[in-house]
Amino acid sequence: MKRRSLWLGDVSGAVAPTVALALFALIGATGIAFDYARLASLDTELQNAADQAALAAATQLDGETGACARAAAAAAGLLSNETLFANDATASRAVVVQNESACDAAGAIRFYQSYDQNTDTFGPASTGDADARVVLVQVNPREAVYALTPVVGAFRSGNISAEAVAALGSAICKVPPVMMCNPAEPDDNTDINLDFNPDEGDGLRLVIGSPDSPGNFGFLRTGEDAGAQEVAKTVGYDNPPSGCFATNGVETEPGNMISVRAAINTRFDISENGAMTCPDSGTCSPSRNSRKDLVRANSGGTCEFSSTGWHEAPVPYRAPNANPLSSSNPMIPANGSNPAVVYPQAMGYPRDLCHAVSVDGTCTTPLIGNGDWDIDAYFHVNYGWSRTEWMTNAVDEDGNSLAATAADIPTVSRYDVYKYEMNNPSSTIDVDRVFASTEVSIGRPVCRGAGITPGGSIPDRRRIAVAVVNCKAQELHGHEENVQVRKWLDVFLVEPSIARGNGPNQRSRNGDIYAEVISVSSAGGTETAQVIRRDVPYLIR
Repeated sequence: MKRRSLWLGDVSGAVAPTVALALFALIGATGIAFDYARLASLDTELQNAADQAALAAATQLDGETGACARAAAAAAGLLSNETLFANDATASRAVVVQNESACDAAGAIRFYQSYDQNTDTFGPASTGDADARVVLVQVNPREAVYALTPVVGAFRSGNISAEAVAALGSAICKVPPVMMCNPAEPDDNTDINLDFNPDEGDGLRLVIGSPDSPGNFGFLRTGEDAGAQEVAKTVGYDNPPSGCFATNGVETEPGNMISVRAAINTRFDISENGAMTCPDSGTCSPSRNSRKDLVRANSGGTCEFSSTGWHEAPVPYRAPNANPLSSSNPMIPANGSNPAVVYPQAMGYPRDLCHAVSVDGTCTTPLIGNGDWDIDAYFHVNYGWSRTEWMTNAVDEDGNSLAATAADIPTVSRYDVYKYEMNNPSSTIDVDRVFASTEVSIGRPVCRGAGITPGGSIPDRRRIAVAVVNCKAQELHGHEENVQVRKWLDVFLVEPSIARGNGPNQRSRNGDIYAEVISVSSAGGTETAQVIRRDVPYLIR
């Protein structure tokens, strides 16, 4: 019997040649997977850097002078990303963005006027700081040197770059939704970014009406509900139900709304039109300082416009010309039977003198004053002070004189005096002035509670934000959507909206709003301010 060799039937090592042959491919596949992960990580790092750079740039796109340069510097200088997976020839881990501050659509930092997310396309290239709304940022390309992939013949990844697009989203919070057509806009304007730059303290004459002509003072829709009553709530309520809304792409709400005018007047402690004054029994408080040029009956006075309620004094303020009142420049007679007198019986914060001389005024630009108001007459009527006395006695919140010299008088705004009175209520707004035993001038609220003193989260009731819109350029004629806002102004409400005088001696109409410029509504703000603007950069892609 022949014995078989055990070695002839042993197949236990038969796979070794196969494994040896496949080892090269296995190592290559593993290397590809490892280096692909490295490549993906580098791409993520670069994209993260581009995102951060674009967001940093977008924070500077405020439409003001130097916006593009500031945006480019932010993108290039504030970037703190480092790559961990790039090991190109530079041996540097820092991600670089080239600083190119030109407001154009060229280079590594590009600026555009808009971006359509639906079609994923840019609008026109920006022409300057004012219309630079969108920024694209590209980071310098980097390479990854492969660790294991060279086994299959690949050594470098080639240039990898990344880009991001961002814009600045803003919201205005805690404010009534009001707007005005740019008072400086000519009828033939086609530039939606035409600027409006009034000086601090300048008076504005705003006319409630549809947004179709310069200076018209209108309203914005803040939700699905529309109509006068809803707008009156957002204008009159202490805490507007609208909360926050975008500073751009707003929706206009047309109409000369009497209920909205009434809601504005609640801030002066005036009630009218019954429930329409403060719809749905909301809280529409007056300012703690409700100083105005209206008086009411000393006994049994009511709170609406009437002979016993709020009305002009028998001898009201009537500026004869654009010069301060004085013995040599007395008021014109209120009517044909009264002799001319120097000063009125009651006086609130008056309009700019060029606005006060007639219903349409004589200002160089009819809707914009120059900040020149009759401060001497104001202190004479309300305190019996001469110019020297008020300059000595009236001090700001820090104890400094409002006007140290006569040359400083033009810099004293009505808002300065308002704050002075708020800081010294016992000797200013809490002192009633009774004249002819039947009429009283009152600076404190007497109709709608104790009045609001700004502080904490409580806004100032005589300070509002107004959206400035180029109505002609956007062809606004009533209710419009996606209306572009040029800027927001923080303004002080000078006087209630009421018709003053009649005929040739009329000085204001129902629906006229007189305000004083405080400043451009700034980003951030404090909780004590009426205007809280939130600017948040966001990535588009």
